[in-house]
Amino acid sequence: MVWADERGTLIFEDDFERSESQEQKDEIGKGWGTNSRSRAKGNKQVDLRDGAMYIYIHETADHAVSVTHPAEFKNGAVALRFMLEDPKDSLGLNFADLKYKPVHAGHLFVAKISPKNLMITDLKTGNMDLKIRDQRKAGTLSEEHKELLKTKTKRFPLKLETGKWYDLLVNVEGDRLTVSIDGKKVGSFASEGMAHPTKRLLRLAVPRKAVVDDVKIYSRGEKS
Repeated sequence: MVWADERGTLIFEDDFERSESQEQKDEIGKGWGTNSRSRAKGNKQVDLRDGAMYIYIHETADHAVSVTHPAEFKNGAVALRFMLEDPKDSLGLNFADLKYKPVHAGHLFVAKISPKNLMITDLKTGNMDLKIRDQRKAGTLSEEHKELLKTKTKRFPLKLETGKWYDLLVNVEGDRLTVSIDGKKVGSFASEGMAHPTKRLLRLAVPRKAVVDDVKIYSRGEKS
C-alpha cells in the first residue's frame, strides 16, 4: 500500500465546493471535461451539489458518462472519495494517453469498482489495441487472441454498501496497479499496459450513476 507521504507530488486536487451558474449543461469547472455534448446531445450529466460531484447518465446518452481531467505522470496515484447508490452502479478510473495512436481513444488501463467486485484491465495490450479491437468487431478474433485477452483482466471480490462513502486509492508503479479502499488493499495486478511511459488523462467512467468527492492526483519520480 502507498501511504500518504509516499503518494508523490500533488499535481491536482478538487473538493467541488462551488456552485454552477445554470442547470441545463455540465459546468464542472477547474479543468474537468465530459462527453455529454458528443454522447448525450449536450444534456447535463454531471451536477455539483452538497460539495460533491454527482454523475448520472442521461436517457439520451449512447455511451457511458466520461468525466475527464488531465493527469500527466509515469508513476503516481489517484485518491478520491466515492459513493455508489445502487447495487447496479459502478465507477471506473480509466487512464489514457490520447497521443498514443495504436489503441482506441488512447485507452491504457482501467480499475472498475462496483459493490460486488473490482476489475482491473490492461486495455493497451488487450481490448483497445486497434488490431485486436478490429478483429473483435469483425468477429474474426483468433483463438490466440482470445486466450491473450483472458490474461489482461483480473477480478477481486468486494462487499461495498450502497449509499456509503468510501476512500479510494489507485496507485500506479511500473507495470503494477494497486487499489485500496478505506486504507486496505483490495486488488493488485501487473501487466504491460500499466507501464505506458506517460499517463496523460484520467477518465471517470460511469455507465449509470456515481458520486465523487475530494479528488487528488499525485505524480512520483521514475521507478528506481
